[in-house]
Amino acid sequence: MADLERLEAAVRPHGGEVREAGPGDAVDGVAASAVARPASAEGVAAVLREATVQGLATVARGGATALDWGAPPERADLILDTTGLDRLVEHEAGDLVVVAETGLPVAALLDHVGRAAQELVVDLPPDRLAGGSTVGGALSTGMSGPRRLQRGGIRDLVLGATVVLADGTVASSGGKVVKNVAGYDLAKLLTGAYGTLGVVVRAAFRLHPARPERAYVVASGPLADVAARARAVVASQLAPAAVEIDRPAGSDVATVAVLLEGAETAVGQRAAAAAELVGGQIQEVPPEWWAALPGGSGVLPSVPEGAEPRTLVKATATLTGVAGLLAAARDAEQRYGVGAALRGTAAGVLYGAVTGTPEATASAVGHLRGAAATPREGTVTVLRASHEVRAAMDVWGPVGGLDLMRAVKRQLDPGRNLAPGRFVGGI
Repeated sequence: MADLERLEAAVRPHGGEVREAGPGDAVDGVAASAVARPASAEGVAAVLREATVQGLATVARGGATALDWGAPPERADLILDTTGLDRLVEHEAGDLVVVAETGLPVAALLDHVGRAAQELVVDLPPDRLAGGSTVGGALSTGMSGPRRLQRGGIRDLVLGATVVLADGTVASSGGKVVKNVAGYDLAKLLTGAYGTLGVVVRAAFRLHPARPERAYVVASGPLADVAARARAVVASQLAPAAVEIDRPAGSDVATVAVLLEGAETAVGQRAAAAAELVGGQIQEVPPEWWAALPGGSGVLPSVPEGAEPRTLVKATATLTGVAGLLAAARDAEQRYGVGAALRGTAAGVLYGAVTGTPEATASAVGHLRGAAATPREGTVTVLRASHEVRAAMDVWGPVGGLDLMRAVKRQLDPGRNLAPGRFVGGI
């Protein structure tokens, strides 16, 4: 149990508060005993230092829109609420750089830089954006949307970060920082690590000028045909900002949607060329499923009684391997009686929603993993699932470099005080 008085004494000089955890303060079903909400990086350092002395396991929480992604932590004695760190520190519009504290909602950051006709191209799912997903949460899960095809993922956009380690050490790396730590690019290292290595308290990002002129080209057809058309657009000289594929559960048909951005005249010409290439129609607005995670719609096949809620997975593939992944999803439905929707970039980062009994879901995920010969050619990891589904499979699947990842964990968090067990390999 956490000693609230000692935690309160640690955070009070730096602003913030500590309280006893309530019924809603759990991490994927793992109950906490205390919640600390510091208001500064110094407060975060003080809280983590005291938590480590007490031997507490700490889990950082922002908007809580993806707190059930990954694996449940082994313990969550203390929840570190980052929403008190909600300041936009600096926006150098001329340099296309923004620095923000990581408790700031992504929507608020986008609104601020948007007034300067700039944007941080992360394209979070609409439900996460509306739910208050924070800068830290986006970094922790490594989430990126459709336009990662041209602009890269959030790991490519983060320039530097200030991080607090489990023992309270404050370290920085990358650009827009005062002190750098030799050996690690902390900003990129902690992106997608689910808060298991450190707590990012401030981050600098590269912005892009907003491109108000857009056109979408949409076409539907058989799975292999759509995959081939999408691949042709990606490999073309049309410089698409995004090429997305949507394959609803239970369907033999998929849709490809191409986004063109830029100057008005050029967009129109490129959209016409893209429409000819994929045999599609030009439209001014995106499909209703654009940037959203799959599973909210689509006709499901007959699913046995006792089926679990949709299991959210992330699948990667090579550009040529996307067709095989789509075919594997349809084959898994027919073999195991599940629903398996897929949606994401044609370049090979897709999200899936699998619906079925725990055993059937585990078999279907294994079948999807079989679409790639090696982890280098494709992976399937489970982001969100019931405890029954998780118990029926390895949610991470084969992972390369696990020994190195564990060594980094031992270096940065030797006591396993930060979200223990939440990441791959029990990290």
